[in-house]
Amino acid sequence: MAGGPKKCLSFIGFSLICFKMVASANTAPEIPTIDQAYSKISTSITVEWATVPGATSYLLTAEDGDTVIETMVANSPGTVTGLKAATLYQITVRSVSATGRSPASLPKQAKTVLAAPILEVSSPSPDSILVQWEAVYMAIGFSVSIMRANGLGRIWKENTTNTSLTFTRLDAGTLYTIKAYAWNANGTPGDDSTCNQRTSPRAPASIQVSLDGGALKASVSWAPTEGAFNYTVMALSDSSELSCSTTRSACTISSLQCGTEYLISVLASNDAGSSKSTSSEALKTVACAPGRVTVQEDPPGHLSVVWSNVDLGDYYVAFVKSDDGLEVHCNTSLTQCNFLSECGFTYFISVFAYNKAGQSPLGDVFNYTTAPCCPSDINPVLVSSDRVEIVWSPVRGAELYETKAVDGFKVVECNDTAPACTLSALECDTKYNVTVYSFSEVRGSNMSCTSRFVTTAPCSPEIKNVSKDAFSMIRVHWQSTNDDATYTVTAQGEKGLYRCSSTGESCVVGSLPCGSVFSVTAVAETQAGRSLPSFSVPLETGACCPLGVKLYRLSPNGIRIYWQASRGSTNYSTDLYGSKGIFTCAPRAGLSFCDVTEIPCGDVYTVMVSPVAETGLKLTFCPKKIYSGTQARIPSVRGAWVAQSVGPLTLTQVMISPSVSSSSTSGSVLTAQSLEPASDSVSPSFSAPPPLVLCLFLSLKNKIKTLKKCF
Repeated sequence: MAGGPKKCLSFIGFSLICFKMVASANTAPEIPTIDQAYSKISTSITVEWATVPGATSYLLTAEDGDTVIETMVANSPGTVTGLKAATLYQITVRSVSATGRSPASLPKQAKTVLAAPILEVSSPSPDSILVQWEAVYMAIGFSVSIMRANGLGRIWKENTTNTSLTFTRLDAGTLYTIKAYAWNANGTPGDDSTCNQRTSPRAPASIQVSLDGGALKASVSWAPTEGAFNYTVMALSDSSELSCSTTRSACTISSLQCGTEYLISVLASNDAGSSKSTSSEALKTVACAPGRVTVQEDPPGHLSVVWSNVDLGDYYVAFVKSDDGLEVHCNTSLTQCNFLSECGFTYFISVFAYNKAGQSPLGDVFNYTTAPCCPSDINPVLVSSDRVEIVWSPVRGAELYETKAVDGFKVVECNDTAPACTLSALECDTKYNVTVYSFSEVRGSNMSCTSRFVTTAPCSPEIKNVSKDAFSMIRVHWQSTNDDATYTVTAQGEKGLYRCSSTGESCVVGSLPCGSVFSVTAVAETQAGRSLPSFSVPLETGACCPLGVKLYRLSPNGIRIYWQASRGSTNYSTDLYGSKGIFTCAPRAGLSFCDVTEIPCGDVYTVMVSPVAETGLKLTFCPKKIYSGTQARIPSVRGAWVAQSVGPLTLTQVMISPSVSSSSTSGSVLTAQSLEPASDSVSPSFSAPPPLVLCLFLSLKNKIKTLKKCF
């Protein structure tokens, strides 16, 4: 029992110790003590205090009776901002830690300083700066100082109770720094204001003016001015005001007026303003171009140029330039000049006025055209039966040419601006009197031009008849009224041109190809030229012989004959001539093969393929080729046989006979022997019609053409 109370007391003692420790851990930091509070800026107060152990930050409070402003800072000193100028505040400080805030410290009073004056500065002249500001609350005076912004030179400081101050005797175009503050009744200075102001530049000196009279512009230069950002050049006259601006020390004024006197001045400017114009330069421009210029030609060959007087003109020069580049001029103080002129020229007249500034601008350029000259080298370059083309060299002053061709009372005309003319609808083989007149719209025509005679080409002949004298020859007859003319007949077709000539009324055209179509015309020719072609007459020559005749066996006594169609014919007749009869086949129009049947075997036949004319007559002039046949044996040959000749061969002679063979597959074969001399260079060959083709070859040694099987 005695041990129980002891244990209890020990526990109670431990509990008290723990309670004391917990209570100590939750205790707020100590209250700070303010050492001092003061204001250097009108919107803040700075506070200093002793550091409190365990405090992590401090809460500053400023009260003026109306507002409370708090600021949290980390340590001393701390500043309360956002305050009103010239106002008394009660300042307190609280320490802050993780356990809480301490109570407020004993208050400390502090008053914010005066507000800074709000400055307005300007430079009313190149050597002065005016500083102005509004009244400051609680202020009884102001201090204003000025110095060069680059720190060089002295500092001017002025005290005043006014709200403006002017600093004089400054450098022009120089940047200055101005600083001002107010003070209260205790002499305590308030916030200061600082700003920069540049003095305005002085007016430029050493102005130089150079005039470009031709372009009517003036180049103005001057000595640079300290502190100037821009320059403006002014040109003033009684009726206009011109200007130009630049950052350099030269500028050009354009669009000046001729015959005008200007006053030139230059102003310098920067961000402070512009300089005042102190001097100006007088400038006289060139005189204006003379007006009311008149040109007269009286008498012919003499030009008189007259113009009006102009302001600022000391003398005049008149220029007269012809269109060939030749130029003359006269210099006079009067208002008239005289010049010589020639026909066929256009003259360009300009008048200039001169003074010390130079030549006046170019005024109106007047032109005067004298009467045109006559063409002298009329040349007929093309003469036909019904028209004449004439050319000539252009002449001075001519804008239009009229050409007339006269034959008795009949007149043919043509007008053109070019130096050429084509007279149409003329009579053939006729002499005309041709004259070319020159015209200009300004001066009219020159009717004194001479003429020349031109004879047209002969009349066209008329073809009366075209007859065929032989297979390849035709005779053409014509009629014409020309004297001493040579006539040429032309037959033109796909195969070329064929001609004949004669001084009579007919001629013969030979060597015409067969199966061709020609257009036949005739022309007449004399020393004057060639006539137009006559009306054409169509001509078709006789058909040509067919080519590539081939023979195919159809049956023991029948053959099929093939050929290639020739030019100029669509109808053919096929004939087989033998000792046992003549066999004829006439295929339908357009076909190139024919079948001949019931032919007796064991005979020699001549095969002929002939073109048939439109009259129904067979043409028999084709060249012939003859072949004979003998019997031969070729095993395993059955079916058709073919004889083919290459070249213009249409007559073929073959012998048809049965072959003898022990084989059941033997058939009919053909050997052909030439019946003509071996000098013939024709080499027959065979195509490949099914089922069997026999080929024919020529041997110059034994003159034998042998049929063989082709594979």
